[in-house]
Amino acid sequence: MKTVLKAVLSAKKEIGKVAKNSINPHFKSKYADLNALIEAVEPILLENGLVLLQPVNDGIVTTRIIHAESGEEISSAIQLPTANTPQQLGSAITYYRRYTLQSLLSLQAEDDDGQEANKTKPAPKGKPKVDFVKAVEAIKAGKTTVAEIVKIRECTLEEIAGLNEVENTIKNK
Repeated sequence: MKTVLKAVLSAKKEIGKVAKNSINPHFKSKYADLNALIEAVEPILLENGLVLLQPVNDGIVTTRIIHAESGEEISSAIQLPTANTPQQLGSAITYYRRYTLQSLLSLQAEDDDGQEANKTKPAPKGKPKVDFVKAVEAIKAGKTTVAEIVKIRECTLEEIAGLNEVENTIKNK
């Protein structure tokens, strides 16, 4: 274990805090999604001779960090809940992969917004209000992104969170 722990220590010194890039519509808070976590940590792990694997076996999501030369590893695992649909199962796998990775490396999210995430931001004058239903349809059709909509339409944080959820669901398919 000595070799893998030394390499993980070196990687952790480089990783630092992970930027929040998504909004949780239920709690109206920001978080770092799975892709942001992997983008932040995997290159640094690789530089330190560490391989990240996240297999799902027998209903258990396991995050493994393996030292390539020694074969030593550390891991974190969690049992998946019972899911009624493939979409629920997929969401649970993504959620558990994110949390086992955060847990294993004791990652902190960058607190870049404080209490501002809970407030509705007024839009600059002159922007028309977003038609939420049409915006969702346009995102699903691949005609636009949340970022593009926010540039030209007035949106509340709740609307942005809902649109982000639609966009993230499409990206994770």
